[in-house]
Amino acid sequence: MKKNYNYKRRRLYLPEYGRHIHEMIDSLMTIEDRYERNRQARAVIAVMGNLNPLLRDTADFTHKLWDHLFIMSDFQLDVDSPYPRPTREELTITPRPLQYNQGRIRYKHYGKYVERIVQKLSEEGKAEAAGRTIDNLVRYMRAKSYEYNQEHPNNEVIVKDLKRMSDGAIEIDEEALNNLRSDYKQHFSARPTKNGAGRGRQQQKKAHGGAFRKNNGQHRNSQK
Repeated sequence: MKKNYNYKRRRLYLPEYGRHIHEMIDSLMTIEDRYERNRQARAVIAVMGNLNPLLRDTADFTHKLWDHLFIMSDFQLDVDSPYPRPTREELTITPRPLQYNQGRIRYKHYGKYVERIVQKLSEEGKAEAAGRTIDNLVRYMRAKSYEYNQEHPNNEVIVKDLKRMSDGAIEIDEEALNNLRSDYKQHFSARPTKNGAGRGRQQQKKAHGGAFRKNNGQHRNSQK
């Protein structure tokens, strides 16, 4: 018995169509009559469309089938296509490499966009017009510093960093910075404090109207 292993067969250019479709396309290239070859090619296109009937209503579905027909024939099939024939060069174009930014981020806990915003504000030179923007920027710097370091940032450090990033063009008063509301989240302890627990017990006593005494004492309405 002759064994036919897949690794001995030719490569499948589009495996999603299966080997039978590739063999049908191989048989098309053996037909010498051009009219008969075109007729059989249209029949193969119909079979390929039946494999994905839900995609027939999509745009350019037939165009994609004809392109796949030429791809599976390794661009060697000579038939009359209603669409322009694709070429190997068009499908094997090397994409343009992306240019990654190699700039160094001096303040990683703030991010590169904060430094860009500070540079834009320093170039404008209108401190009064950019005052509100600087206030929002300082709040954002405070929030990002808290997220990165997991501790409350020092206002003096933020003032120095802002001055360094702007090369001395932007200066903010530390007292004005203290008046800005912090936007970072405050972490509260899940366990109540002693004072909080005491107030909770007092409110519970008031809710019950003083019906019970401390340490499971006798009820006021109980008979002596």
